[in-house]
Amino acid sequence: MSHLQYTAKSHHFYQNYCQNSFKHRRNFGLAKVSDESILVLLLLQAELGMTSQRHFYTICRLFPCGQLLERSRFNRWSKQLIWLIQLIRKAMNDRLPSDRVAIIDSFPLPLCQPVRNHRATIFKGLADIGYNDSKHLWFYGFKVHMLVSLSGYILNYVLTPASVHDIKVVYELLAGCKQSVILGDLGYLSSELRKDLEQQGYHLWTPFRKNMTGAEEHNNWKIMAMRRTIETRFSELCRLFDIEHTLARGIAELQLRMEQIILAHNLCYFEMN
Repeated sequence: MSHLQYTAKSHHFYQNYCQNSFKHRRNFGLAKVSDESILVLLLLQAELGMTSQRHFYTICRLFPCGQLLERSRFNRWSKQLIWLIQLIRKAMNDRLPSDRVAIIDSFPLPLCQPVRNHRATIFKGLADIGYNDSKHLWFYGFKVHMLVSLSGYILNYVLTPASVHDIKVVYELLAGCKQSVILGDLGYLSSELRKDLEQQGYHLWTPFRKNMTGAEEHNNWKIMAMRRTIETRFSELCRLFDIEHTLARGIAELQLRMEQIILAHNLCYFEMN
């Protein structure tokens, strides 16, 4: 997506979803750079896959608005817009065509190499050690749980310490979910969870283990292929936005990075669909 397209979309979303009290806050007229310009720069950072805020700031200096901002002020201003990015992302969900199926899964967000798992102090008290099944290794950091539509749009996400089991986040992840059929992997295999979700109007489908009765009939290859849609999204987030690597050293910076990437991804989704 081009810089001009980002500028047009950011102006549209800002004018439609930003509260008037924030638009006309005290001393706002004295600002040298608009909120919309900051929003455009944040989206560009996500699309460029730049993990270093310091490095990105040097790129910002190439834009007219970037020349007017001090780096520390740019960082503070960016974090103040987290709630606005969240508001825009949730408002975009309402523009999606009605669909019955959504998919849930998670991926690791390591903060250091495995050899430093027990010595890392970054995000102490927030991050911890968890197990990555796909790579068969322990890692220190967070886990990103996501809810994705069948067509590949990211509906919601939850960030937890690495040790948190996928099942414990399902209810928070499905808050406000309009899709009635939820596809998950073996990590969500639980008869109790399935019954609880049925009472809330959701049908949870997970594959059976090979030694379970009726596994061959239940593990339909077409449904399994549908569920892999979310794995494709994870691959895109890693390849295009480098989401698995972060240099954030504060929870606000980490949240901002996640919101930047997801909003940029969803804007690209609307461009292609």
